[in-house]
Amino acid sequence: MQRTYKFRLYPAKEEQENIHFALERCRLLYNRLLAERIAAYKQTGQSLTYYEQKATLPERKKYIPELKNVHSQVLQHVVERLDKAYQTFFRRIKTGEKAGFPRFKPESRYNSFTYPQSGFSIEGKHLRLSKIGDVRIRLHRQPQGNIKTCTIMVKNGKYYACFSCEVENVPLPASEKQIGIDLGILRLAVTSDGERIESPQFLRKSEDKLKQKQRAVSKKKRGSNRRRKAVRELARLHEKVANQRKDYAHQVSRKLVNEYGLFAFEDLNIQRMVKNHHLAKSIADSGWNGLVQFVTYKAESAGRQVVQVNPYRTSQRCSNCGEIVPKSLAVRVHQCSCGYTADRDENAAINILNLALKNI
Repeated sequence: MQRTYKFRLYPAKEEQENIHFALERCRLLYNRLLAERIAAYKQTGQSLTYYEQKATLPERKKYIPELKNVHSQVLQHVVERLDKAYQTFFRRIKTGEKAGFPRFKPESRYNSFTYPQSGFSIEGKHLRLSKIGDVRIRLHRQPQGNIKTCTIMVKNGKYYACFSCEVENVPLPASEKQIGIDLGILRLAVTSDGERIESPQFLRKSEDKLKQKQRAVSKKKRGSNRRRKAVRELARLHEKVANQRKDYAHQVSRKLVNEYGLFAFEDLNIQRMVKNHHLAKSIADSGWNGLVQFVTYKAESAGRQVVQVNPYRTSQRCSNCGEIVPKSLAVRVHQCSCGYTADRDENAAINILNLALKNI
């Protein structure tokens, strides 16, 4: 299976300049390739292919000498990146989703480039990058497995290296324990075992600071250095909140995967749910999607099973007798005529688990 390891880089001034030089060359090449595809389609009714555009790279280097200062496979990956954008565009059309045609990239929306096979190596405390130099890297842990690609990313003034590695699954000892998980707003999740997983609400806690920094951005003149600095500070705070949410989801998912052998989640359409303006902020702050994703990939590598079920009436159905007991969101206790009484979310979690067991 594929696993990605992310490490912080500390490039010197010259290395920073080389990284940004490579980024800009890749961005300009991406935009040029996109323009050529659009022009070819308008003229002939057919777009250029990945191989046709890849074959033009040696010729481009003759007319654009700057491209010689970027590793050849990094340039090839730019062609592949654009081709993947087109493939995703056509896939969305087939599935009836919002298409999202590939867009030209401004500097603010192109922040990474990739060495797909070679041109990089880890040498002690440094990452050796072809055409860039030896960059100091903080290896807080050793990448496992066979390193396939290395992606250099610049985000909010910080530099990162992301290694995509092919690793072998190492199953955990078998567990017969099964659990249903009901995702919520007041609490991140409630399990069928009755455990309450609290929602730290990192966004709510940082809301005042975010509003303050957003006002600071609004007051600055567009295009000024002071505005750029204010935008960076706002982006860093948003990044901090996102990292806090991600770290918490990692901790919770690891604890769950270590203990249980089967997980049942509701198959929620979160994108549609956040269109509800009354609940959007709370749903986003809870980080449902992150928790489900982390449990899923950790379960896969550990030999566990994750099942997603239709959430229809899981909150209304009695888990004891199956009777439908209508109740509004304000009612937090499930009470059935059969005499069964339970926390609303715990009852839903039991229903989710029961549905999953039927579907296996």
